[in-house]
Amino acid sequence: MDAQDIRRAFLDMLRQDGHAVVTRAPIVLRDDPTTLFTGSGMQPLLPYLLGAEHPQGARLADVQPCLRAQDMDEVGDNRHTTFFEMLGNWSLGDYGKAEQIPRVFRFLVDVVGLDPNRLYVTCFLGDPVHGVPRDEESAEIWERLFAERGIECRRIDLGTEEYGNEHGNQGARIAFYGDKNWWSRFGAPDDMPVGDPGGPDSEVFYYFPQVEHDTRYGRFPHQNSDGGQYLEIGNSVFMTFRRTETGVAELPKHNVDFGGGLERIAAASLDDPDVYRVSLLWPIVEKLQQMSGKAYDGGAPEIVHAMRVVADHLRGAAFLAADGVKPGNSKQGYVMRRLVRRALRFGLELELTEGVAVELVPIVGKLFADVYPEVAEQEERIVAVLQKEERQFARTLRKGLSMLRRLHRQGEVVTGEHLFELHDTFGMPLELSLEEAERKGYALAADWRPVFDGLMEAQRDRSRAAV
Repeated sequence: MDAQDIRRAFLDMLRQDGHAVVTRAPIVLRDDPTTLFTGSGMQPLLPYLLGAEHPQGARLADVQPCLRAQDMDEVGDNRHTTFFEMLGNWSLGDYGKAEQIPRVFRFLVDVVGLDPNRLYVTCFLGDPVHGVPRDEESAEIWERLFAERGIECRRIDLGTEEYGNEHGNQGARIAFYGDKNWWSRFGAPDDMPVGDPGGPDSEVFYYFPQVEHDTRYGRFPHQNSDGGQYLEIGNSVFMTFRRTETGVAELPKHNVDFGGGLERIAAASLDDPDVYRVSLLWPIVEKLQQMSGKAYDGGAPEIVHAMRVVADHLRGAAFLAADGVKPGNSKQGYVMRRLVRRALRFGLELELTEGVAVELVPIVGKLFADVYPEVAEQEERIVAVLQKEERQFARTLRKGLSMLRRLHRQGEVVTGEHLFELHDTFGMPLELSLEEAERKGYALAADWRPVFDGLMEAQRDRSRAAV
């Protein structure tokens, strides 16, 4: 099944199970100042997870476009994207683990067609400090489901990623973790703001035996390792708690919140750990190959990395533009500006100096025309917004990169003054300058941060005095 088929099949299955399919929310939530972007399907439903009655009932489903700017620096490997689609279903006090976990298993195995022998799961180890018990119920349901397929299902307590990195999962199909299997928008219970909901979760991973474990991420592989063999494809959150002044307390209604990464499930369906080969990204990569004359398959690592960055960032920027965001110097506009400028920077690796937006936006529009027609409908305006930013940055990018290369040739370290000049004169975001220095091995002065911050503050003081 390709990604479009998986999206359609998921919603069809949930409708048959009595779920109302709700309209996707904008990527920028106008009435939620706590977050820049919609980073999960549950964010628009927060009032209902806290107890409000939803007008469409207690069983809901959707496919939500999401953007996670915090993953921007990770883009370029075979699994991270900033923009992605999340398959979601919710129970607002209607059903629990006994119905949800078999539904996820049935969808992945019987609908998508994944090999159950390649599925591995995680459960919550428990939190005695906050009075949250070990999730034996989820583990027992998983054991029964695997046993019905004739699959052995051993358990292991790993607790933390660090422990797992040193000991591995030793072939156990169910691994228990602590904070890694607690979900809230802000992480572990102690990091949650008062009033926010959360709870234990059970994650599903697809195992790629053809991938060699990357020992940079630990000695041995396990479910929550970034070593490459295990790819998380879904997560059922049992949102039964709410943060209080003194700890956590049970919510009046016990909710279920499922999120499944569409691109990752599609990659598993292809038995290929590279999400950029799925049907919602590969046409963009194919166009980049055509534009650059460079190969993705068997290409140099830096070329593959660059194609992934450009494909992801332009796709995300197109959706932001469709939702009304423009590149700027604050909040969502700053993230969008950084996406476009990083895309242009990595486009230079492909010898693409212009025309990236005008070539790629129509492809993005066509890929999503059946479910998110707003991109295709606004194609001309989106191209104009992105092209304007491309042209502005292209004029200064080469000068900034040339300055960094010159400093390196002369044996100079990159100082806070240099970074400020790159930002102030050449318009290069600090993150991009630091990323370039790291990629090329340029030395940074030990005191670059306080020097840069001081110059930025002085600039802000001058701006305030001029008002």
